[in-house]
Amino acid sequence: MSDQLTSATSRRAYRSRIGIVADSPNFPGAWNDIVEKVRIADELGFGSVWLGESWGYELFTSMGDLLRATKRIKVGAGIANIYSRTPALIASTAATLDERSGGRVLLGLGPSGANVIEDWHGVKFEKPLKRTREYVDIIRMILRGDKLVYNGEFFQLERGFKLRFTPLRSDIPIYIAAMGPKNVLQTGEIADGILPVYWPANRLEEMRTQLDTSSVQAGRRPHSVAIAPYITTALLPEGASEQQIRAARAAAASPLAYYIGKMGVYYAQMLSRNGYEEDVQAVIAGWQKGMKTAIEAVSPRMLDAVSIVGTPREVVSRLDQWADLGVDEPLLTMPGGSVDETATLLGMLRDALSEE
Repeated sequence: MSDQLTSATSRRAYRSRIGIVADSPNFPGAWNDIVEKVRIADELGFGSVWLGESWGYELFTSMGDLLRATKRIKVGAGIANIYSRTPALIASTAATLDERSGGRVLLGLGPSGANVIEDWHGVKFEKPLKRTREYVDIIRMILRGDKLVYNGEFFQLERGFKLRFTPLRSDIPIYIAAMGPKNVLQTGEIADGILPVYWPANRLEEMRTQLDTSSVQAGRRPHSVAIAPYITTALLPEGASEQQIRAARAAAASPLAYYIGKMGVYYAQMLSRNGYEEDVQAVIAGWQKGMKTAIEAVSPRMLDAVSIVGTPREVVSRLDQWADLGVDEPLLTMPGGSVDETATLLGMLRDALSEE
């Protein structure tokens, strides 16, 4: 009975921290509709909303829009890359938005990928692990109000500048988008959260062990790092037809195929390391014939390991299982459709989450 109570308590804890991923950075949507959908998620009591950035809308401007349109929900950068902005600019931007919003900013950092960094920003993609550490070090120094004297590999800062206003919070949570083994271990040392993308649910316990081991070695307590995975989610109405289910699964497979075949090598490598090498190779082979074939090559077992398709109650049931495996703050796809359709599905999800 005590184990059952512990499990139930864990589930209730994650249910209050569910986040919504509001927009795809690669395929931006109608912005006014996105803002309205986020406002609805805020009113329904979801914990956070996250925005990405690649070569579409600019991240922090968009976060400011959402913070002004909402009252309670936290707004996360998911992610700001560590090449196109200096750590000082990221720190001052996050501190400014955090002050204006009454302390509702979450700061996600990561290297992005070589294609975006070199061919969009024109910056050499090198040593992402070391660069991530230096960014986190410098951002934390600035937020604490320290004099900025830092001697690193990438940054040598000697004049002792300090931020010219006192941040509302000196400890804005920093999440890191980590996939490689070394980056996961480093995240356990230095971050408040980790943002895995397409990490299989059946390997989350291993991630938790790696994070906690690294945290303890760095003098931190276990579970210092929240696991906040991006989970491609498709919410279906009760009584959905087989055709609707197939269409939703195909829609969920589409970004997975895209990330495996068109977003560098990191996603393919991560999934291969975690037991899906044959599945990954099938998708890569599919791309030789085009996107449709690549999507069709996504295996059901890989799709189910990294995404959730179902009615709100079915989604919550799966999330309960993922929470037992280690998820602290699941980040779900914003339901598509019109504003009214999204509001209905979000409301149904909120009702399902409120059930025991």
